[in-house]
Amino acid sequence: MKIIDLRTMRGPSYWSVKHYKLIVMKVDLEDQADAWSNTFPALAEQLPALLPELDHYLPSDTEKSQQKHPPLTAEQLQDGEPLGHVIQHVALALQRMAGMPVFWGKSYPAHQPGVEFVVFCYQEERAGRVAAEAAVQLVNDLCQGKTVEVQQIVDELHEIREDEFVGPSTWSIVSEAASRNIPYIQLKNSNIIQLGYGVNQKRIWATTTSYTSHAGVEVAGNKNRTKAMLKDSGVPVPTGTTVYSEAGLRDAVEDLGYPIVTKPLDGNHGKGATIRITNWEDALEGLKAAQVYSRAVIVEQFIEGDDHRLLVVNGKLIAAAKRTPAAVTGNGTNTIQELIDEVNKDPRRGIGHEKVLTSIKADQHTLDILKAQDLTLESVLPAGTQLYLKSTANISTGGTATDVTDLVHPYNVLLAQRVAGIVGLDICGIDVLTSDIAIPLNETRGAVIEVNAAPGFRMHISPADGLPRNVAEPVVDMLFPPGVNARIPIFAVTGTNGKTTTTLLLSHIVASQGYKVGHTTTSGIFIQGVQLQSGDCTGGQSAEFVLKDPTVNFAVLETARGGMLRSGLGFHTCDVAVVTNVAADHLGMRDIYTVEEMAQVKGVLPRTVRKNGWAVLNADDDLVYAMREKLECRVALFSMNEHSSRIREHAENGGLAAVYEEGYITIYKNSYKLRIGRAAEFPITFGGRATFNIENALAAALACYCYGFDKDDIKQALRTFVPSAAKTPGRMNVYKFPTFEVIVDYAHNTHGIEKFAEFLNATEATHKVGVVSGLGDRRDEDTLSFSRVAGKIFDEVVLRQDRDLRGKTKEELKEIMTRGLRLDKPELPITYIEDEMDAIDHVLNTAKPGSVVVLFTENIKATLQKLDEFESRIPVLAS
Repeated sequence: MKIIDLRTMRGPSYWSVKHYKLIVMKVDLEDQADAWSNTFPALAEQLPALLPELDHYLPSDTEKSQQKHPPLTAEQLQDGEPLGHVIQHVALALQRMAGMPVFWGKSYPAHQPGVEFVVFCYQEERAGRVAAEAAVQLVNDLCQGKTVEVQQIVDELHEIREDEFVGPSTWSIVSEAASRNIPYIQLKNSNIIQLGYGVNQKRIWATTTSYTSHAGVEVAGNKNRTKAMLKDSGVPVPTGTTVYSEAGLRDAVEDLGYPIVTKPLDGNHGKGATIRITNWEDALEGLKAAQVYSRAVIVEQFIEGDDHRLLVVNGKLIAAAKRTPAAVTGNGTNTIQELIDEVNKDPRRGIGHEKVLTSIKADQHTLDILKAQDLTLESVLPAGTQLYLKSTANISTGGTATDVTDLVHPYNVLLAQRVAGIVGLDICGIDVLTSDIAIPLNETRGAVIEVNAAPGFRMHISPADGLPRNVAEPVVDMLFPPGVNARIPIFAVTGTNGKTTTTLLLSHIVASQGYKVGHTTTSGIFIQGVQLQSGDCTGGQSAEFVLKDPTVNFAVLETARGGMLRSGLGFHTCDVAVVTNVAADHLGMRDIYTVEEMAQVKGVLPRTVRKNGWAVLNADDDLVYAMREKLECRVALFSMNEHSSRIREHAENGGLAAVYEEGYITIYKNSYKLRIGRAAEFPITFGGRATFNIENALAAALACYCYGFDKDDIKQALRTFVPSAAKTPGRMNVYKFPTFEVIVDYAHNTHGIEKFAEFLNATEATHKVGVVSGLGDRRDEDTLSFSRVAGKIFDEVVLRQDRDLRGKTKEELKEIMTRGLRLDKPELPITYIEDEMDAIDHVLNTAKPGSVVVLFTENIKATLQKLDEFESRIPVLAS
């Protein structure tokens, strides 16, 4: 049993449009399927014992309906389950045991015998991949009767979760944003989260936001400065001073008297703090503990009372919690360590931030507290005696919180809101010591002891007692008030052919309306017309590049098959999706073997359109037309056939459509026809000869009209889009030399070259020469079909080779291409020149007067550069 392929999906994909975070694993089961049938009784006994979470699978009804198999139970194990299904559930159970609540998955046979696809959700990407590998190994070992150690795997997954999970505070804000359909992106190599897209984005880092004042954070980080500012504003604070040495500490004690508190000047989360110090020896220990974190140490009067946290967001008190340090209560029998272990059995406690409460750890700080009371972890407390194990009440050290929001006295509410304003924080955690939060602080002789920037939300979201508070809601309200849009419009384009040209047309039309457009194509990433990256940029990362750019207010994204299969889409929803066509190309690659399967891949894109958005589909393509059946959004159709029954029926039912009729690009709206313009007037159509570009213009015009652009503005934009090597590199670039013409194009499959053939057949020329090559990663029948069309349309062919042969040898490609080129023209002249640049030199130097030379290029940049150089030498040659 081995993993053949392992992929990570980060957005809607071929495997699921609704579940974005997926591991897709292809597993070769080898001979284990037979072994499984012999060992499943033992496995039925072992697996549930090894993985307690295996039968804790409680998906929603929707998720159940999407399962290939039902949840895995002991009874099903007894009956014998497909191995892929077992691996899927083991991977999910391992993650759940490590504190990551993931449930959805599916498994099904691959095309190859004995191979299965295993697909399941992950919370943290690295943990998902580790769980995948561990699940395969675990099931394999059990099938072979080997001993399996699960705890080591779970511990590793737990560690990954703690390292990579953004934390409960951040996640609460992200979840609140997602519930409002606000998209989010985690920025690379950081815990910074971008909420929203483009110019509308805001960022959070824990509970600091785009609005958090740097000055406010600096003030809150300096406890002396904070205390001085609050004192000057009439806020009760403890009397204290800052010391740097033992001598300074002695002076402070003489001035303040006992009890006192010591804490680092720049500390947080209670680190290095010691409270209720009543003697000199403990004072010295407190000084040392604080100086681990800061040379400067605050020494303050100890204020009697309970620890309270008041949370202020955007100037309003949102929540309040009473915090209690980690503690145990004696029973006269068990040791302190046994009491701690018993408390940690509470299912609400876990490692780090994985659960509502954090397990109590007897660290050195705890041991010091015990030592001060002549106790050890082996000591037995009398029944009813409560022992605090930490000097601070932080949830992260095992403390508990009780919600008291509804008890806070109006005086204390105003006090908290004033404190946040004085310090200057949009999100502010205020620590107060008081005997009763329902009584004004000035009456209980309480005090504000600390102000926190980036306060934790866990105590409010999931208190041990009391009402949970959605404290993330006012944060998102502050970042995105009602009426403020977090998104930017997204046009997305997919298809086998024409998607790059359609993307460029859309980008041009949108930019002509004054938008700051970011677009992606197979040529690169462009922000407001400036190319920032080159190469094939049609995957999820390139889409995110545009959506993260703070200057962009409209995105037009070419979305190719490869990215959807490799990692999924880079966005969850779009406003308009265009599907140009589906044809045989790249079949046999990444487990897509049929045109129907390719249509399912392309069909992912229109399924991501928001309900009020539009899917713009090619009615002339059966597979694309069928996509409308799975859509929840509005559908618009385009067609090159003015007599299309599909268009007529769609329009009669009130649908929008675009049709090429009587030489015009026309919008059908109800019973009316709106002329965009004569197709031959648009440069992209080359006088109407390039019918494939008329089709692309139809799709672009319809998409923009659906979005709400005026038809006259669309017409003007189409008139001003002039194809060129700079604007549409490798897409119908025409060079008119004195005695012949050169066309550079990227047609690389049968559907594409058939469309090009219509253009070339309508082009007058005395001689037509093609420079062509085969692609090694295509099926032999696809290469043969492509070369056969090329053989029909050219009078002469120069056969070359790509730099990347993609799995085949030069000899294999030469033989297949030559055979295809001569299928219909046995006497077709073929010149074999292996290097592409040498082949181009040959045709440029031998071109006949009145001829047309077509270069189907691989290296677009080098080809265009060579043609520019040739053009620059023409005056010299003529002289």
